[in-house]
Amino acid sequence: MDTIAALRTKFIEGNYTPVDALKGALAVIKEKDADIHAFLEVYEDAAEEAKEAAARFKTEGKDAPPLLGIPLAVKNNILVKGKRATAASKILENYKAVYSATIVDRLRAAGAIIIGATNLDEFAMGSSTENSAYGVTKNPFDTTRVPGGSSGGSAAAVTMGVVPAAIGTDTGGSLRQPASYCGLVGFKPTYGAVSRYGLIAMGSSLDQAGPLTHTVADAELLHTTMAGLDTKDATTIAPDTYPSFPSKKTYTFGVPRHFLKDGVDDDVLALFESHIKLLTSLGHKVTDVTLPLFEKGLAAYYIVMPAEVSSNLARFDGIRYGLSVPGDNLLDVYEKSRAVGFGAEAKRRILLGTHVLSSGYYDAYYGKAELVRRKMRRELTATFKDVDFILTPTTPTPAFKIGEQGDPLSMYRQDIFTVPVNLTGVPAITFPMGVVKRERVDLPVGVQYIAPHGGDSLLFAAGKSIYDKGRV
Repeated sequence: MDTIAALRTKFIEGNYTPVDALKGALAVIKEKDADIHAFLEVYEDAAEEAKEAAARFKTEGKDAPPLLGIPLAVKNNILVKGKRATAASKILENYKAVYSATIVDRLRAAGAIIIGATNLDEFAMGSSTENSAYGVTKNPFDTTRVPGGSSGGSAAAVTMGVVPAAIGTDTGGSLRQPASYCGLVGFKPTYGAVSRYGLIAMGSSLDQAGPLTHTVADAELLHTTMAGLDTKDATTIAPDTYPSFPSKKTYTFGVPRHFLKDGVDDDVLALFESHIKLLTSLGHKVTDVTLPLFEKGLAAYYIVMPAEVSSNLARFDGIRYGLSVPGDNLLDVYEKSRAVGFGAEAKRRILLGTHVLSSGYYDAYYGKAELVRRKMRRELTATFKDVDFILTPTTPTPAFKIGEQGDPLSMYRQDIFTVPVNLTGVPAITFPMGVVKRERVDLPVGVQYIAPHGGDSLLFAAGKSIYDKGRV
């Protein structure tokens, strides 16, 4: 599948139309998705939208909106009016959205065609897309392996060539980790840069929506289309209030080497060192930094996030919407509906979150985790006085085999480099830094750049000059 930029050029030239692009996408779905299972639903009304976009290009040409006719897929925890919004959970199996998310409205206003909804870990809880109530999504590079999670369906849809880009969400790495496993660019914005209105909440102080693409330039286009103030989400921030970052030709990267000692695959470390050599060969400076609280990030995250899960998922009670199992009384309906409607991982996090918020444990667990979070922000602020970016691998390993990470703690460790970003609210981007061979299959691995709060444009500038330019 072409990039967004390449597709737009074809549309303007007229030798390839949005109708052709949609037909191509549907052909790939028919050929491959029975095995990959990236999609939960394909939208039939996309065909009419493609015809309208093709007609507009004939009259508007290069003056057409920036995403006109571009086919996109969205994760199924993002509301699209009139379409099923399951969050990959049985408890929302037949729920249809009564309004669209702000980001969906903004993408459509720019001309994008939403062609379908992608699979995910239930309520975005997972790092593999094995936790969906509707089946596992597979990695297009090796169908015995996971695509990452929780935005695994979106990543697989792009990698298998259905769409040039897709939208996912990132609560603790759910965009960046599947991007790493599937050889894509994944961007997690500054918290508040993108409206959460119309996203099915998991961790409200952590969730952000973002793009999965083939190039940094495409990620920037989608992000800027979705970003901005929204009166329906009080956490959104205006782009003109971001800090000002001077334009640079070279950057300083800080590497927390103490953070890379345990649990990181040797082949991943070798690629990471090669990426450092690439940066220095391009004139950038790489220096060691110390971030002792980053190592506490995973523990803090798995207290803060379940606490917010426990609160957010309380609304799914079998009464107001979604699955309802009859019972002898109101409490019985609650218990039976939630027992049947939620999967094992959702139940695990609800129970953990309820425990850390309970009387006698709130201060000992949740209070201390929030204290660590505040100190992590201060630690980052101090570090960014000396460096432009913090540099880490995106994941400690390449994509693992389906069913391989049976221990929840082993699965959670896959998020070790990504969760500090969500806890502190700063932006980060990942793009491929190379491949490692496993059983004669080349598996992609990503590198992560972390920027200061509001440094989204800084990440795009660096990514375009380092990754996009290197692909040409």
